[in-house]
Amino acid sequence: MQERKHKTLAGVVIGSSGQKTIKVAIDYMVKHPKYGKYLRRRTRLAVHDELNQAGIDDKVEIAESRPYSKTKSWRLVKVLQKAVKG
Repeated sequence: MQERKHKTLAGVVIGSSGQKTIKVAIDYMVKHPKYGKYLRRRTRLAVHDELNQAGIDDKVEIAESRPYSKTKSWRLVKVLQKAVKG
């Protein structure tokens, strides 16, 4: 049986809301269909962080998973880069 690959994204932690939950922002650019100008867009996702290892401003990798709650369907895979303190 073939193993199913889950969708993964990289983003920045913008907040934490309660135990085991972080908010991750994924920034991207989209081209305006008529004028051609590139616009900044941001998606904010609620992510399950089982070990509470990610902090604000950390760069993280997240993967799609089963629904943990009404808004949480992503889980933390790993912390790519810790935020610089100071």
